[in-house]
Amino acid sequence: MSAVVLPTDAGTANWSPSGRTPPKPPPTPPSARMAYAAAHVVADPLKPDNHPGAALDWDATLAFREYLWSCGLGVAEAMDTAQRGMGLDWAATRELVQRTGDIAAGRAWVAGAGTDQLPPGPAGLPAVVDAWREQLDLVVTAGATPVVMASRALAAAADGPADYRAAYGKLLSSAPGPVMLHWLGPQFDPALTGYWGHDDLRDSARELAALCAEHRDVVAGVKVSVLDAELEIEFRRSLPDGVACYTGDDFHYPALISGDASGHEGHSHSEALLGIFDPIAPVAGAALARLDAGDTAGFHALLDPTVALAREIFRAPTRHYKTGVVFLAYLNGHQRHFRMVGGHESARSITHLAQLLRLADTAGVLVDPDLAVARMRPLLAAAGLW
Repeated sequence: MSAVVLPTDAGTANWSPSGRTPPKPPPTPPSARMAYAAAHVVADPLKPDNHPGAALDWDATLAFREYLWSCGLGVAEAMDTAQRGMGLDWAATRELVQRTGDIAAGRAWVAGAGTDQLPPGPAGLPAVVDAWREQLDLVVTAGATPVVMASRALAAAADGPADYRAAYGKLLSSAPGPVMLHWLGPQFDPALTGYWGHDDLRDSARELAALCAEHRDVVAGVKVSVLDAELEIEFRRSLPDGVACYTGDDFHYPALISGDASGHEGHSHSEALLGIFDPIAPVAGAALARLDAGDTAGFHALLDPTVALAREIFRAPTRHYKTGVVFLAYLNGHQRHFRMVGGHESARSITHLAQLLRLADTAGVLVDPDLAVARMRPLLAAAGLW
């Protein structure tokens, strides 16, 4: 295995990969849990500076979705992992959803329906609902289940819980079919602080559970991304029958997915819709297949070693986790460059990236360790370390 000098918090150190590689994907998608990987987008770095909006490498972006499906996972399209609210504009989002729908061919996928087409500045509640409806209709037409994303515009406009109930109630009462709701905590997006009209997360959880109970005929599930496992367990136990909890907790996902022996029928585990499943897709797919076989110990043996990697990728400021996700896609050969929409590849330090390389090796998610080292070298050189 190739050796390389990597930066550490204390200086530099020689490092070589272990040679560990991911397991083979399952022959069919696992069925014991519903599991979606929130997919990143691949920027096109060769478009001119005057290119309007986000420029994507469509071939590489869509090929990565094919890869996620091949690992036995569903695709969660146009979510925050795809840089919604951090560079991916509405025109590119619309095309992304349509293109993914064109290749889905009946495979599992969901897609985010937000309000980010609204112009900057204050928006009233009717405008927020109309924006959601426009995007929801796009997602349904493309063939996916919509994930109603938390809205910055609503967070800015709402005066309290009643405004959230009114806006969501108006949307859900006219939804054309099942939807999922998305609770994104302030760690992921500070603009969503106080979402659902409460600063205390447990008050927010009760508010959201009540909304799900009122609209249980249309709410199929809720993605919870608050990085608090105890709160998520309390929340999923409070959900009405038929409304699933999808963990978005990139710190505690193995235990939340495997579940507990609580006796709460239908709510003893979380399904999964995770950004971390993008960089660890083959391991996640193989681990979920172990659950299909009733092998909980095998599930944890595969998935637990990825947690240290996830905690480093999603370390504060958590909203910059996309940098680590794209970095690992670059190391694994899924894109030819380490560039991101909006230049967000610069959001994390070279020391952080070096630690991700080490932890990815330990987690067994480097498809070709020698390729990963070769792709790391020019980044080290640009940082003055090679």
